[in-house]
Amino acid sequence: MDRATDDVNQAIAGELLLMDPDVRASRERAGRLLDPEFVEVGGSGRRTYESMLTELAGLAGSAEDGPRYEPSEISGVLLAPGLVHLTFETMLGERRTRHSSIWRKGEGAAGWRMYYHQATRVPAGVG
Repeated sequence: MDRATDDVNQAIAGELLLMDPDVRASRERAGRLLDPEFVEVGGSGRRTYESMLTELAGLAGSAEDGPRYEPSEISGVLLAPGLVHLTFETMLGERRTRHSSIWRKGEGAAGWRMYYHQATRVPAGVG
């Protein structure tokens, strides 16, 4: 496996962890996966690192006994050393969403963290 493939795979592993209800419910665990400069653009507007950590446990897909994210078509590309762009789709109950995220590698033990995330709901009937 080459370095680019390894970096993409590590970003994908982080992305999948952020879909895990146990991780989403833990401010500490989620905080290790979000970059301190994290920004999200979604239907509700922008969210920063601090606001995301505060709200994450209450968002859909965070309850152990609730619906879970079902990811598909995950792919990634190394944009530059330490910077990976991922695209994928998820189903959460009946809601289908397309996602784009940028992961960057932190210094030392910080590892890969999500720097940017954008999600767009896909209307029924759209391919």
